Amino acid sequence: MNMHVKPKLLIVEDDEGLQRQLRWAYDDYEVLVASDRGAAIDMVRAAEPAVVTLDLGLPPDPDGVSEGFAALETILSLKPETKVIVASGHGARESALRAIASGAYDFYQKPVDIDQLGLIVRRAFQLHGIEVENRRLENQVGDERTVLGTMVTAAPEMAKVARTIERVANTNVSVMLLGASGTGKELLARGLHQASARRSGGFVAINCAAIPENLLEAELFGYEKGAFTGAIKTTEGKIELAHGGTLFLDEIGDVPLALQVKLLRFLQERVIERIGSRKPIPVDTRIVCATHQDLEAMIAAGTFREDLYYRLAEIVVRIPALAERHGDPALLAKHFLARFAREMNPQVKGFAPGALAAIETWPWPGNIRELENRMKRAVIMAEGRFISAEDLDLAAPDETALPVNLKSVREEADRRAIRKALAQTENNISGAAKLLGISRPTLYDLLKQYGLQP
Repeated sequence: MNMHVKPKLLIVEDDEGLQRQLRWAYDDYEVLVASDRGAAIDMVRAAEPAVVTLDLGLPPDPDGVSEGFAALETILSLKPETKVIVASGHGARESALRAIASGAYDFYQKPVDIDQLGLIVRRAFQLHGIEVENRRLENQVGDERTVLGTMVTAAPEMAKVARTIERVANTNVSVMLLGASGTGKELLARGLHQASARRSGGFVAINCAAIPENLLEAELFGYEKGAFTGAIKTTEGKIELAHGGTLFLDEIGDVPLALQVKLLRFLQERVIERIGSRKPIPVDTRIVCATHQDLEAMIAAGTFREDLYYRLAEIVVRIPALAERHGDPALLAKHFLARFAREMNPQVKGFAPGALAAIETWPWPGNIRELENRMKRAVIMAEGRFISAEDLDLAAPDETALPVNLKSVREEADRRAIRKALAQTENNISGAAKLLGISRPTLYDLLKQYGLQP
């Protein structure tokens, strides 16, 4: 038989009339009563009430506060999470403030205003419930696993990815990581490097999409002094700098065709030539690459070399999106909250009710990067101790506010799709247009129409 268990409220008060009045007022709680410090402590030990209302003037010192403060100290030492609300008589506000400084949750003024005290009690129970839930979630950190040194996850999908990377780490095969932007590709590449025999060498990363085409060759292969205007000294490229270690080529799909040929030659012969030099330089560098693009479609379109693809993709590892990693959104949210609260806003202690549910159900089009950024913003801007769904801008939409005509519905769907495509491609217009199946000019027109210019 399922019975609703009422939360326990302990009233520590020697006035029997007030005891009866408070018992009657708190029908939603299991009300316990104690008339002195000894009985109150026994009740706290036996029943572990969530909230205690405490009159500081207890026998044998009803006109003083010594017994009340002794009771407060003992209650909080036994059960620090208990919310103790102290009574303040006329002229005793100083004692109430002293009690707050000693760890009491709040105070109420005598003679008692039942409605006002009831509000304080309800808030105390709500806060206690939030803190209990956050402690329960913190205790689940035992389910958290750090794979490949630094990646926090409990998802079996990511455990499979980690096992694959660990198996190939000590080989020299080229590894291609496929996944949407923000899924942790560079973190996995670093984990692969650290798990390999090359960890004593350097780990060098370069984002091929972030460097203009005319500079990318110099970044990768280096150049000799005087090779071009501005080449005032001989400079090693990233491939050479990673000798004995690992080179991570992020967004490999953005390497232009002409440079793909030179990269293929390096992979075949393991030698490079700096710009402005004909001297071959042997280089022992392992390549790990990543992309969010469909390279097979690019091969069919003639924008990516098939022979280079097979050199780079000796092992292909597909990384699931955050929304596909069951349990990881909430787990990572707790991880980021602890980190950012420690660094930026120590008053933030956890999540308000509903926040973690909103995190788990959000589709996370920007993946871990989006979650990290939302958590950082929420922690910095938080005014209270608990992050809410509203703080994360994840509040459930108001169904009554949805557009009611077909044109508005279509426009809203277009906006969502465009935002998601831009998030997945890090505001790369060409990539977003490909994801949406439209031309770049069409996407530009839509961005202008909807005011969504990145």
